Amino acid sequence: MKRPQTERLHVDGPAGALETLVESPVEPAGVAVICHPHPLYHGTMTNKVVHTLARAFNDTNFAAVRFNFRGVGDSEGKYDEATGETDDALAVVSWARRRWPGMPLWLAGFSFGAFVALRAATRELPAGLISIAVPVQRFDVGTLEQPACPWIVVQGDHDELVEADEIVAWIDSLEPGPELVIMDGVDHFFHGHLRELRQRLYDLLQPHITLKK
Repeated sequence: MKRPQTERLHVDGPAGALETLVESPVEPAGVAVICHPHPLYHGTMTNKVVHTLARAFNDTNFAAVRFNFRGVGDSEGKYDEATGETDDALAVVSWARRRWPGMPLWLAGFSFGAFVALRAATRELPAGLISIAVPVQRFDVGTLEQPACPWIVVQGDHDELVEADEIVAWIDSLEPGPELVIMDGVDHFFHGHLRELRQRLYDLLQPHITLKK
């Protein structure tokens, strides 16, 4: 597979311009908007797990759109406790729908970004959602509606920031709930397991995505 074409640009957001990185095949089959970890704890769109998500979507012939939340990198604005960041994600989704009209659009996120992507998915129905290490102990996920789309949750069983048991309890409380994948021996940042994560994500996406060869 050819390397995706890379484009750096700024998308208009509700608090100002959002620094955005697009990596796309020449003829993508769809697009994924990917949200990064917590802005106050050095989370950016270049995070390794976010990068791995982008590569997994590229492997399925999807364009991957990463962006920095308000106040991160070259994005304007300031941190807004996930509320403004959800609006940022929705602005990028709206832009992506205009850029690739009619194509399936997935949302994805890691840690804080997983919570933001989940909030966005309840307001802007995507074709699918991937949530990695949802911070269930830091944000009130119990008040959120389930997204009406295929939903995949990935969690490491050695995560030092997000208790795997808390994830399982949350998922068990949902009906019908997402597809849950627990990865053995994996910490919060998937150190030493990024290649495995990329392959697992690719395998998980296969039933939901029709590839263009």
